[in-house]
Amino acid sequence: MKQFVVPQFISVEAKILGPITIRQFIMLMVALLSSIVIYKFTDFTLFIVLSAFVFGVAVVFGFVKVNGRPINYFLLNFIQNIMTPNRRMWCKDFSINEIKSRLKKEDKENIARPTVKMLKKSKLSELSLIIDTGGRYQGEIE
Repeated sequence: MKQFVVPQFISVEAKILGPITIRQFIMLMVALLSSIVIYKFTDFTLFIVLSAFVFGVAVVFGFVKVNGRPINYFLLNFIQNIMTPNRRMWCKDFSINEIKSRLKKEDKENIARPTVKMLKKSKLSELSLIIDTGGRYQGEIE
């Protein structure tokens, strides 16, 4: 049997500059480019405030982890959890007559169904042997 090398640590991102990964580097470059655009189109005090905000957001999204996962996954799960309803309510709008009519229909359907033949223990062990051997064992002919 051939032996294969199983890759380990597949969840570790490749590092390019010391401890900075490619994703973090791209986020910081986008923040730098956006701060350059902000510098060109605003005055200096607004530039300082907006650049601090942009770099703060880039650092948070690039470096902060919650439970070992990046914060963007945490925020996506948080938003998804807020959007979905927390309670599941049982609909209690059925009247007694509707419930009785449904029960009668179910009883009629149960009577019309054929009964399933139960297999004996020896037959079950023979079927499991056929499955375990991949069909090589054909079973006893009845």
